[in-house]
Amino acid sequence: MAGPRKLEYDALLQAEQDIQAALGDRPLDFRSMQAVANIYRAAAAVRRRAERDLLAEAGLSWGGFAILFVLWVWGAMETAQLAGQCDLAKGTLTGMLTTLEKQGLVERQRMTGDRRRVLVVLTDNGQARIEELGPRFSAFEVEVTDGLGADEKEELSAMLRVVINTADGIDS
Repeated sequence: MAGPRKLEYDALLQAEQDIQAALGDRPLDFRSMQAVANIYRAAAAVRRRAERDLLAEAGLSWGGFAILFVLWVWGAMETAQLAGQCDLAKGTLTGMLTTLEKQGLVERQRMTGDRRRVLVVLTDNGQARIEELGPRFSAFEVEVTDGLGADEKEELSAMLRVVINTADGIDS
């Protein structure tokens, strides 16, 4: 590592060391603390950069992109299922769907048998937007994981699945 990336890495490492020096006399698991803090920092950094460098120009938030991506991969789905797939509260999803509808990217349709149930579908414009953005987002993912080899990416993914399942109360 060289240049600004090295300084940021060193600053993060120094912060971890400072925390342990300040709180080292307490019965805390600093390795777990560092792991969880870095999961959060990594997720926040990736999200900020994606929104700034890629999604903003497409008129999308992280959540808006997630909605379009899920509908692109799995097709039309009911709002409750979509909220779960995107890890969004139902109320948050409702607001995001309103924004995406105003942009002409999704459409909500009442279910025939039960008008309380709502199906969300990509419009032709939404399909075109995600078809164009999907490969660009993939290139962004390659860029932000560039410091990792293929095996390290596999290992990181596997380790994060364990953390996700443990946090969600699922046996790994």
